Amino acid sequence: MRIAISTEGNSVSPHFGRCPFFTILDLEEGKVVKKEVVANPGHEPGFIPQFLHQRGVECIIAGGAGRRAINLFQEVGIQAILGITGRIDEVIDQLINGSLEGGESLCKPGLGKSHGQSEEKCDHHS
Repeated sequence: MRIAISTEGNSVSPHFGRCPFFTILDLEEGKVVKKEVVANPGHEPGFIPQFLHQRGVECIIAGGAGRRAINLFQEVGIQAILGITGRIDEVIDQLINGSLEGGESLCKPGLGKSHGQSEEKCDHHS
C-alpha cells in the first residue's frame, strides 16, 4: 500500500494541502519498503488528489483537510485518515502496528472560495 503523510519538519502537518512536503511510504507485509519525501507541488483545488493518485497513493494521513478536498480524494479512491498529530516516525510505527486511529479533521469546514463564496480559514494557519 502506498501512503502519503502531510509533513512539516519531522511532524504531521495540520493541513494536508498546505504542507511543505509529503512523506510517501510503500508498505508491504507490515514493513516500510520505500520511503521518500516529496515537495508539495502547490495547493490548488483538485490538483493534489490527482497528483497523488497518479503516483499510486491509496491513503493520506494528515491533521486535517477541507471537506471539498476529502471528497476529491474519495473520487479518485484515496482514503483519508485525519486528526493525526505527532512525529512522522511515531505515526509510521502506529500505522504498522495497527494502533493509528484517525478522528475529526483539525481544519474547520470551508465553503470553497472557488464557488464564489468566502472560505473559512484553518485556525492553525491564521
